[in-house]
Amino acid sequence: MSEVLLKHKIALGLIPRIGDINARKLVSHFGSVEAIFHEPYRNLIKIPGIGSGIAKYISDRSYLDTAEKEAEYVTNNNIRTYFYLDNDYPFRLRQCDDSPVVFFFKGNCNLDASKILSVVGTRNATARGRELCDKIIEGLATGHSDLIIVSGLAYGIDIASHKAALAHNLQTIGVLAHGFKTTYPAIHASIAKSMVNKGGLITDFLSDALPERNNFLKRNRIIAGLSDATLVVESGIKGGALITADIANSYNRDVFAIPGRPDDQWSAGCNSLIRSNKAFLTECSDDIEYFLNWKPEKSKPVIQRTLFSDLDETEKIIFELLSKQGELTIDTICRSLNIPVYKLSSLLLQMEFKGLLKCSPGNLYRIS
Repeated sequence: MSEVLLKHKIALGLIPRIGDINARKLVSHFGSVEAIFHEPYRNLIKIPGIGSGIAKYISDRSYLDTAEKEAEYVTNNNIRTYFYLDNDYPFRLRQCDDSPVVFFFKGNCNLDASKILSVVGTRNATARGRELCDKIIEGLATGHSDLIIVSGLAYGIDIASHKAALAHNLQTIGVLAHGFKTTYPAIHASIAKSMVNKGGLITDFLSDALPERNNFLKRNRIIAGLSDATLVVESGIKGGALITADIANSYNRDVFAIPGRPDDQWSAGCNSLIRSNKAFLTECSDDIEYFLNWKPEKSKPVIQRTLFSDLDETEKIIFELLSKQGELTIDTICRSLNIPVYKLSSLLLQMEFKGLLKCSPGNLYRIS
């Protein structure tokens, strides 16, 4: 990636008030990220949804200077930059409308790994919460050595999940609410260093950004969007873990929650998620394996089937793919056929109504 192009990609994420969704609209409108910064103010204000305020920010070329310094920093420190139009942008994040236009990664793991689980919870984790966190991750590690655990490097359940992953020889990713020049909390610096060697660290903030309050809420969308599902171990009736769970639900990702006693304040959030059908009640790693269809199944004999004449061309392609592969998740089908997830979801539902497909927990589809 040329430094000039990298500079413009980073600069796009720096423009105030534009947001990830509008940034995508701008790139689509102009055809390239570089063109945005060469467009005169008089043309920018004519774009729907931009207006004079945002157009003024875009015209402020100082963002390019800041971005140029950041591009030099990430290049010199072997930090990978992911732009939402890049081919290697993580597939799961690509499905989220508000995923970061650009983010930075330091580490050695595959962000498109076949199994990724986010684990979140209260900063005031109890001994029971930490023990359950370790027990569940240990159980998952036994049969899924390729699993990646994602969390936020914060106190409590976050750091417990990272430690458990490392202890049981799993890769783990920390999503930061600040830049790479800071480690917050500082006491977790040694764990963060270990994670770079066995997993990685992700942030969509510039290297010198400090851990401000709003940053923690913003980073939750990456925690939820990067994974197949989110597990809430302990949470009060309010807090970042519940926000992450809500975001995961909005992305149509599975959410799991560990129940607790009715009078336990650090289980109130989990109990609420379960009671409102926003999360699966989860007591052990087997529950997660079951709902995500991670347990290996005995091979079944391949049955030759004939396609129905009333299928359109796309439905035939989907049917043929599942006939050959057996069972696939909706994400895998998206990747294989390059069909947008919103369109694919509708097609799969129609094929279910026709009695052609069956959907199992974890959005796993097979021929009926």
